[in-house]
Amino acid sequence: APAWLRRLCGHLLSERLLRPGGVQAVVRGVLEGTDGGAGAEAAALDWRKCDAVGKILAACPQQCLSLEDYYRQVCPQILDLLHIQDEAAARQFQRVATTTLLTMAREQPQLAERHLLQPLLAPLRRCSEAAELALEDLAAGAVLVPEAELGSCVEDVLKVYVVGNDSSSLLLGSLQSVLGVVFSLYSFAKQNVSYLRSPCQDILLWFLEKAEREQSLAVLEGLAGLSSHVPTLHPRCQLRVGSEGGAAIVVEETIGDCSSDEDEALYQKISLEQCHVESLVELLSHCQKSGLAGDFFIHCLKELTQVAAEDEAAPNPAVEPGGSLLELEQYQARQGRKLLVLQLVAALCEGVSDTVFTDIVQVQEFVAAVLHRACAHPAQGPGAAAEAQTLAMAMGLVAAVLGGAVQLQSSDFVVLKQLVPLLEELSCTYPEPLTQELASDLRIAICTHGACSPGTVGAAADGVLGRKPGTGAPSPAGVPGRAPSPPSPRHGHGSPSARGERSEEQITRREPSASGASPAPCADSPAPAGLQELLVSAYDPQPPSRAAALRRLASLVTQRDPEALRLQEKLLQVFLENVQHEDAFVYLSAIQGVALLSSDYPEQILPILLARYECPAQGTEDAVAAVTRMKLGEVLMRVTRALGDMVFQHREPLIRAFLRGARDPDSALRASSLSNLGELCQHLGFQLGSIIQEVTCCVTAIARTDPEAEVRRAAVHVVVVLLRGLSEKVTEVLRDVLRDLYRLLKHVATAERDGATVLHAQLALEELDTAMRRVLFPPPTLEKKIVVLP
Repeated sequence: APAWLRRLCGHLLSERLLRPGGVQAVVRGVLEGTDGGAGAEAAALDWRKCDAVGKILAACPQQCLSLEDYYRQVCPQILDLLHIQDEAAARQFQRVATTTLLTMAREQPQLAERHLLQPLLAPLRRCSEAAELALEDLAAGAVLVPEAELGSCVEDVLKVYVVGNDSSSLLLGSLQSVLGVVFSLYSFAKQNVSYLRSPCQDILLWFLEKAEREQSLAVLEGLAGLSSHVPTLHPRCQLRVGSEGGAAIVVEETIGDCSSDEDEALYQKISLEQCHVESLVELLSHCQKSGLAGDFFIHCLKELTQVAAEDEAAPNPAVEPGGSLLELEQYQARQGRKLLVLQLVAALCEGVSDTVFTDIVQVQEFVAAVLHRACAHPAQGPGAAAEAQTLAMAMGLVAAVLGGAVQLQSSDFVVLKQLVPLLEELSCTYPEPLTQELASDLRIAICTHGACSPGTVGAAADGVLGRKPGTGAPSPAGVPGRAPSPPSPRHGHGSPSARGERSEEQITRREPSASGASPAPCADSPAPAGLQELLVSAYDPQPPSRAAALRRLASLVTQRDPEALRLQEKLLQVFLENVQHEDAFVYLSAIQGVALLSSDYPEQILPILLARYECPAQGTEDAVAAVTRMKLGEVLMRVTRALGDMVFQHREPLIRAFLRGARDPDSALRASSLSNLGELCQHLGFQLGSIIQEVTCCVTAIARTDPEAEVRRAAVHVVVVLLRGLSEKVTEVLRDVLRDLYRLLKHVATAERDGATVLHAQLALEELDTAMRRVLFPPPTLEKKIVVLP
C-alpha cells in the first residue's frame, strides 16, 4: 500500500482505539474472519494474528498526549478482554490480552504494574495481610470480595501467568505478593467442593517451578508460617463457600469474652494450621521430580536443629525467677515455631518421604543434617525415643542406598564420603552400642564403595526397603552373613587408641574361626571373605596394616585372581584413595597396585588416571592436590614402562596431560611433569608425530620464562633427552624447530644463573654438535666396487 494510505489507516485506527470500547472494536475488526479453526496451519495463522494485534495494542500511538494517558485508557479495556463470554471469540481475545499484557510488562514494567498487574490482582491484595484497608471499620460478616469477583480474579491470574508462561522477575514478584491468599484459597477449596482448587494449584505449582530454588524455598517457608516472606490472608478475613461452587471472602466476627468462644477460636486456629500443613504436603507431592520437596524437607530438618539449639541455649522464663513479659513471649514464640517445624517434618515424613529424594546429593544433605544433630545433641531426656527413631531412619536410608535401592556410580560415592567424618564421630561418641556399630559399618561400606558391606548394613537396608532377611534380590553392595556382635561399651567413648582397638576387633570378628563356625558367604556375594577383609584392612588406621593389605591386593592382581579382577573398579578406587595417604609405604604400595591394574586394563583405567591427573578432586587444598598429581604421574610412568611398545596408541593423551601439568601453578608439579614428558619421549622412541611442535614450544617457553630454577632445569633436560635419543635423526625429526632449540640452548648457556641448568644446556649443545657433524661430515667408508668392462 502507498505510504499515505498506511499513515491514514494508522491514524484512523489509533483514533478508534482511544475511544470507549475501542480496544474490543479494533480486535474484532482485525480478527474478523479468523475463527481459530482446526488444523495446524489455521492455529498458527490465528496465533500470529493475535500476536500482531497484541504488539499493536502495546505500542503507544503518536497522537496520544502521553504514555501514561494511553495506559490509563487502554489497560482497563485490555483486562476486559479476559472476560469475553462469547465462546467462539473468547480464546482469541484471551490470547490478545495475554500477549499485550506480557509485552507491556517487558517494555514498560512500572506502568504495566500500576495499570495492569495491580488491578488484576486487586481482589486478592484487598484481603491480604499487607492490605492498607482498615478492616476494623467494616461490620462483621461484610463481604469483602464477592464470589464472582474472586473466581474471575483467579481465572485471570491463571490465564495471564500460567498460560502466558512468562517467568520475568516482574511477574514473579507481583504474583508472590498474593501467593499467601491463593494458598489459603487452595487449602479451603481442598477441604470443600470448589472449582477453584485446580486453578489455585496450577498457579502455585507454576510459581514454584519457574522461580529460583532459593526463592521457592523462601515462599514455601512463608506458606508454612515459618517466615513473613509471603503475605498471608488477613487475620480478620474468612473464606466462605459460595453458592456457585466458588468462595467469598468476608470479615470475621470478633470473639467474645466467653470461655467457650475462646475454645472454639483456638480449635479453629489449630484446625486451620493442620489443614495448611496437609495442603502444603500435598502441594509438595507434585514437586518431587524437580527435587523441591527434598530440598524443603532438608531445610525443615536444619531449621529443627537450629530451633532446638536456640531452645537449649535460652533459659525458660517461666521457670527462671525475674523473667520479663517480653522474654516469656519470645520463649512462647520459639516453642510455637518448634512445634510448627515438628509438625511439618512429621507430615513430610508421612506424606512424601518414600520418594522425596531424587538424587544422592539430597540424601547426603538429609543424613548429614540428622547426623550432625545426633553428634551435637545425643538422644537424652523425654525426646530421646523420637531422636533415636529419626537417627535410625536416616542411617537406614543410607543402608538402603548402599543396599541396592539406587544404582550408584563412582561420583555418588564421592558425595556419600562426606558422611564419613560424621559417621566416625558417631561411632565413637553415641551412647547406644548398636548405633555405634551401624555407623562404623556404614563408614566401611562407603569407603570400600560397597565392596565390603557388613551384616548390620544389610539388615538396616532390609528394614527400610521392607524385605525379609534373606529374601529378595541381593543388592550389589549387600554382603550376607550374620551381624557382628555389639562392641563393648568401654570402646564407645574412646581416644584414638580405643578407636584402633575397635577397628582391630571388627577385623578379628570377621575372620573365619579355625573351627569353621563362621558362615561361608553366599554365591551372590560380590567378594569372598578373604577379599572383604583385605578391603577393610586397606582403610586401617595403622599404616603397616594398610600397606600390607594393599600389597596383598596387588599380588592378587598379579596372580590374576578371578574375584579380584571382577572387582577391578572397586580395587582401583581403593588404590587411588590410598595414593593420597601421607605415609610413603602406603602410597607406594597403592601406586604399585594401580600400575598393575592399568597395565592389564589400559583401555579402561588409563582414561580415569589421566582425568584425575588433569583435574584433581574437588575440595582438596592446592598443595595436597599437587602432591597427589605427582604421585599419579609416577603411576602413569610405571604404566608406560609396563606397556612397552603398546604405549604408542596412548601417546597423545599422555603427552597432553604432561603438557598441561607443565603449566600448573605448583613448581614441583611443573618439574615433575617435564621429567615425565622426557621419559615418555624415550619410551615412545621419539615418534612424537605432529605433537613435536607443541612439545618444543612448551619447553622453550618454560626454559626462558619460568621463575623456578628446577623447572627451567627440567625443561632443558627434556631438550637433552630429545637430542640424545634422536641422534642421527635429529635433522629429520626436528628440522622445523631445530633452529629455535639451538637459540634456546645458546641463550641458556650464556644468560642462565643456575649452574645445573647451564650444564644441561652445554650437554645438549654437545649432543647437537655431534649430531650435526655426523650429518655434515660423514666418516669415510671403504667400498669395494666391481666394474664390468665392455
